[in-house]
Amino acid sequence: MKKLLFLTLFGLATAMTYAGGYRVGLQGQRRLAMGHTGVAVVDNAELAFFNPAGLVYLEDRINVAVGASAVFSDVVWQNDEYGQMARTDSPVGTPFYAYISYRASDWLTLGLAAYTPYGSSVEWPTDWSGSHLVNNIDLQAIYIQALASVKISDKLSVGGGPIYVNGSVNFNRNLNRTLSDIDGNRANVTVDASGVHAWGWSLGAMYNPTDKLRIGANYRSEIIVEAENGDADFNNIPNSPLTPFKDTRFDASLPLPAELSIGASYEISEKWLVAFDYNRAFWDVYKSLDIDFQDPAIPDSKNPRNYKDANTYRFGAQYIANEMFTLRAGYYFDESPVQSGYFAPEAPRNDAHGFTAGLSVNITDNLSIDASFLYNRFKEVEESYDYYMENGQNVPFEGSYKTVAFVPGLGVTFKI
Repeated sequence: MKKLLFLTLFGLATAMTYAGGYRVGLQGQRRLAMGHTGVAVVDNAELAFFNPAGLVYLEDRINVAVGASAVFSDVVWQNDEYGQMARTDSPVGTPFYAYISYRASDWLTLGLAAYTPYGSSVEWPTDWSGSHLVNNIDLQAIYIQALASVKISDKLSVGGGPIYVNGSVNFNRNLNRTLSDIDGNRANVTVDASGVHAWGWSLGAMYNPTDKLRIGANYRSEIIVEAENGDADFNNIPNSPLTPFKDTRFDASLPLPAELSIGASYEISEKWLVAFDYNRAFWDVYKSLDIDFQDPAIPDSKNPRNYKDANTYRFGAQYIANEMFTLRAGYYFDESPVQSGYFAPEAPRNDAHGFTAGLSVNITDNLSIDASFLYNRFKEVEESYDYYMENGQNVPFEGSYKTVAFVPGLGVTFKI
């Protein structure tokens, strides 16, 4: 029975890493509209996330970009053998970003960034077939980064800075497939941790071999997320010596993987710009989740995850229609790091195709409204989770998953 709690926290780590099952980049409306390319695109303050080395090439003294998106996601699980089906009923996610840069001199630009690369909510129906693995997840995480961008020459620059992460997570699941109290209420546990924090850093470079071609690279470090003194609360526990569960606290840590992005942009004409980014996420660092329970009656545990590195390929194009409207479109293919047999409903994540579009409306010379739309379709997959233990036996949870997400977004670009 104690191992059931271990797997509960196991699911918690998955949720934190994948933002409730989705790893969708939403760090800028202009960049998202172009397939989330931006490592080598000098356009506005969204460079603070994509490649801070490019901030020094922005012409205006002050550049500001703020915005938010609305994530409408839908996951359907089905097991044809047993005639079972469930659909998530998740609230709308609202990730945001805010970037500002200040040109201190011709060779130095300073910046500040706040964004939410992880943050989502997933809710499955009460007592569905996979309730012993997950009922609901709610994750909030905010990244705050101080930046400096230095121009080494007219063709070469570098930039980066430290990253501070702060957030919270709440996770609930049933203890097993059948356990309930005397009134028939399913026994469950809620794991809650607030004040989760960590530190990391990023470093980027940009090279401009010609006036039309830019090449960029950006590295974001691995970040170790620490959950200390989290609460594990048990509910509807039957009064029996066989179920000696009681509320306790826990400590846990897990890595958010390092990422390397390399990209290029080319100005075909005064109106047309195209861009390509390649991203490598080093997920193989996530081998297992180690959990330290403060109650000495509950032994520590290691749970395998065995993720693999994953790639994302991004393509984008921009067309300046006239002085008021700039149009954008893009596509990306995002590989899943989850290997066969580790596919859990806490994070039903498989390969994804992202189709994007958007535009900017120039209200004045200094103010623009930016809009984007993402249709993210995940490849349908027939998979299982093979590491759930009950009564000393492996009990695989199998089925097919269909996942889609619709993400409209709106932002503002301001410069002085």
